[in-house]
Amino acid sequence: MSSRTVLVAVSRDENDAIRVSETVERLYDADEVEVGLVHCFTENPEGASAAQLSSVRHASERLEAAGFDVEIHERSGDPASEVLEAAVEIGADLVCLGGRRRSAAGKVMFGSTAQSVLHDADRPVVLAPGPT
Repeated sequence: MSSRTVLVAVSRDENDAIRVSETVERLYDADEVEVGLVHCFTENPEGASAAQLSSVRHASERLEAAGFDVEIHERSGDPASEVLEAAVEIGADLVCLGGRRRSAAGKVMFGSTAQSVLHDADRPVVLAPGPT
């Protein structure tokens, strides 16, 4: 029986989806947690569902192949606010999302979504490392 719930925020970036999935795999055994994958649409003129996005599919398939129970959630609006609301709604014990490395020296600088989630979260947040 799962004792924890982890909310994994997945963007449209497939590399980001791989990084957040790998981070969850490194931190937890599949029998310890249930995973909620969330994607937030800021625009969706095609009317796609989160499950149709290749990044969400890749993250879900990877985690399911590792034995995790995964449920996909989709939201619309401001990504940071929606990630935080989804965390509350599913009772997440932890939020995992991607970070970015932007400077030549490799100093981690967070994007606005990650920075807002870190600042406003009422539960632990793990940032998956960005590309080097």
